[in-house]
Amino acid sequence: MYTLYSMQRSGNSYKVRLALARLGIPYKLVEVDILKGESRTPEFLAKNPSGQVPLLEVAPERYLAESNAILWYVAGGSVLAPEDRIVRAEALQWMFFEQHSLEPNIGAAYFWIALIKGGRELQSHAIEDWMENGYRALGVMEKHLARHPYFVGPHFTIADIALYAYTHVAEQCDFDLTRFPAIRAWLDRIQSEPGYVTMDWQPQPLALAQ
Repeated sequence: MYTLYSMQRSGNSYKVRLALARLGIPYKLVEVDILKGESRTPEFLAKNPSGQVPLLEVAPERYLAESNAILWYVAGGSVLAPEDRIVRAEALQWMFFEQHSLEPNIGAAYFWIALIKGGRELQSHAIEDWMENGYRALGVMEKHLARHPYFVGPHFTIADIALYAYTHVAEQCDFDLTRFPAIRAWLDRIQSEPGYVTMDWQPQPLALAQ
């Protein structure tokens, strides 16, 4: 069974929990509070020198970091991971977009505004750039979703999971999603997917003991 080191309110951690839930894969969940320095202990750094979550133990003493890499690993061979060469490349294209355009802006704004007490004041110099660049990323997504139900092909994939994690909390850090009707419709479609779980959801203790 996998062991997932995760922080409940981390969008990157949520990606993995959402994929595992959608696929019905059992796992042991270990909560790591990065705000308390729990990812910087010698014990955790021995598992992941970057000191970040999520981190997935895929076999005894073998660990996989980086949320989007973990998504490809857990979803491999399932309907969530495209096998066609060009469709797979399209999924990677959107997942790279998420990491260089969405997460550094909306993800950063969410972290500092929604999670860190006093973070808005501490990062006041950066918020304008986050908002400008975050809205630019949302505009790209809106144009695509105005013509397609999902980001890759006709159905839900890990590309949608990657983009959903921080988009669905964007309003918690001052982004106005009423300007993006196609994105809002897409968010509703994701939430209607079989096996969907919210960011606050946790596996039942019985499932952890299996």
